[in-house]
Amino acid sequence: MKEVSAQEAWDLLQSDPSYIYLDVRSVEEFQAGHPKNAINIPLLHLQPGVGMTPNPDFSAVVDASLPKDARLVIGCKSGGRSARACDILSGMGYTNVANVRGGFVGAMDNAGRLIEPGWSMLDLPICSRCNADAEYETLAARTRK
Repeated sequence: MKEVSAQEAWDLLQSDPSYIYLDVRSVEEFQAGHPKNAINIPLLHLQPGVGMTPNPDFSAVVDASLPKDARLVIGCKSGGRSARACDILSGMGYTNVANVRGGFVGAMDNAGRLIEPGWSMLDLPICSRCNADAEYETLAARTRK
């Protein structure tokens, strides 16, 4: 799997406008703040009192929203969910996917030491509720038509 740092993801997005940042965090995490111009298709949903549960519509919403040849940088909180999403998308036939190491908040080792800074730690552009077309409910609605 191809991996890029948050800074490298930003550089790709700036140098080539065809790149798309796919944020696979929960709707709540995305709405609290996300990379500017990112779109949100959660790999997992946050269920109150239960925790994180798989999004059964993940593949269908991705398929309806993104062409197979899309250039995708895929991020989550720290890199784990996005790595899983990269595997799923590759299995679906997506040919240009890269996991964002460190994700949005950064990756820590078992001792709590920072091993990869995330998007927010690097002071890269952040947005919240800035584009309704990028929000999951809007994207998921396309599969319900």
